[in-house]
Amino acid sequence: MEQLKELSEKNGPLCVGLDTDPSYLPESVLKNFPSPADAVLAYNKEIIARVASEKSACCCKIQIAYYEAMGLSGLKAYKETIKAVKDAGLIAISDIKRGDIADTAKAYARAHLGRGSDFETDIITVNPYMGFDTLKPFSEYAKAENGGKAMFVLLRTSNPGMVDIEQEELKSGGRVLDKTGAELERICAQFAAEYPSQKCSPVGAVVGCTEESDARLLRDAHPNIFFLIPGYGAQGGAARIAATLLDKAGGTVNSSRGILCAWKKDQALEGKNAPTLADIADAAARAAKASTEDLLSAKKALGI
Repeated sequence: MEQLKELSEKNGPLCVGLDTDPSYLPESVLKNFPSPADAVLAYNKEIIARVASEKSACCCKIQIAYYEAMGLSGLKAYKETIKAVKDAGLIAISDIKRGDIADTAKAYARAHLGRGSDFETDIITVNPYMGFDTLKPFSEYAKAENGGKAMFVLLRTSNPGMVDIEQEELKSGGRVLDKTGAELERICAQFAAEYPSQKCSPVGAVVGCTEESDARLLRDAHPNIFFLIPGYGAQGGAARIAATLLDKAGGTVNSSRGILCAWKKDQALEGKNAPTLADIADAAARAAKASTEDLLSAKKALGI
């Protein structure tokens, strides 16, 4: 996580979401590949190359569901996408949202964080709402001797249904998400002893930017935790909300469809009936650069 924090300060806070569904690509591109998975991988690689070259993003988040939906060829594309992100010098966040117990959780952790695993990545997302014991097998891999990996734990998600559980009031006081945040603080304190020279814990939090009401509250409640911030762009999250969450320990702001589907609204492609792979990748790169500028401008406006 320390490396991600450094890259976010150097390249800007944008995280490019490679939640790449084949339907996001035009037929003029899809027809040139033997399978949808091959087309997705080619598009991913083009985007990664451009944002890495232009230093317009600090990381890429790969949502595994889109690749699982394509079967074995999709999982191969997932594996190769992770490799492409790492080879480009960016951080790979695998959005897997695992949250099981005991040996099952250990198997998930080994699959996605274990050295030499086909799906080995830098950082994963984890769902704690089955209980805090679900986090331990994953946090073991954050120890230096186990590879120094990292994880983002769901805290306040960006979907409307988050109010059903995360915002529920507890009889003991506070909300479910507040209790979750307290547990994250406890785990972070443990890692502070292991990594005394690092400014950033290997345990971060997922905090959506779709609601302005509690953005400042959550940022102030967890000043030393690095955030993964979904909801910006296509989900309606405003840059000013994201900028609030980028205060203090900082974070990275994810944009997926706003970048992947940018070619559909790109003025440079108006009237072009058969855009090429290079065309749509160029549009994605322009959208990434514009998003970074938007976020940095919002930070400046808030004095962050």
